[in-house]
Amino acid sequence: MEHRFRGKVAVVMGGASGIGLAIVRRLHQEGATVLAADVNLDALKDVETELGARFLGMMADVTHEAHVEAAVAAATDRFGSVDTAFNVAGASRPGYIVDLAEAEWDFTVDLCLKGVFLGMKHQARQMMRQKTGGTIVNIASLNAHVPMHGGSAYVSAKAGVEALTKNGALEFAEHGIRVNAVLPGLVQTPLTRRHFDNPDALAAFVERIPMGRPAQPEEIAAPALFLASADASYVSGASLLVDGAWAVSGYPDMRPFRGPVRWNG
Repeated sequence: MEHRFRGKVAVVMGGASGIGLAIVRRLHQEGATVLAADVNLDALKDVETELGARFLGMMADVTHEAHVEAAVAAATDRFGSVDTAFNVAGASRPGYIVDLAEAEWDFTVDLCLKGVFLGMKHQARQMMRQKTGGTIVNIASLNAHVPMHGGSAYVSAKAGVEALTKNGALEFAEHGIRVNAVLPGLVQTPLTRRHFDNPDALAAFVERIPMGRPAQPEEIAAPALFLASADASYVSGASLLVDGAWAVSGYPDMRPFRGPVRWNG
């Protein structure tokens, strides 16, 4: 397996930390040349030092189409092609529906859903130009299926990513491009630190996870690379839950950790 991506060029949107960084490292380990785009340029420079010549970091905000288009173009100009792509960037500004500000909704939905749309658009265009096919993997979430208190924007965006993935699989199939989604449960990353810093919140999560623990980013990277590899050559439009069987048990009640509804009529 260490050679599955030898000679391939990968683009990872949101590759500076967490799941994205784990995907970058695993791709590099398996022989790929990787461009990672992220808003955290300092972190990308550290990854460049770690991985060397087969890695290029680039500052990009996935909510801006010009940034996304430039990242795909940079990978093509520097390395000659884009053979596989991963849309990972995401974050959430939680709030109950009656409290949530429009700007907070827009931040979450733009980053988690619009960013994936823009990534798919320009990644697929380049793959179509090459006429050699390709693979795209989108990181959605267990929350595409399971709602949570205070998470309406994130839940909606991730459900949208799952549907967008299926639509991409339909539209791109004739060009030899496969599109799939990974739906992680709780993963220990910088973006979920608040849950791990609160022992009561972490216990509420773990109580609902039949495997009894959260995932590490590497445990999401491995199935993501499977979907991007030739080992999944007849898999497209799929949603792979990677959640320690959490989906079969439901989501914890997050109200004790979100606080009361602020709106009072």
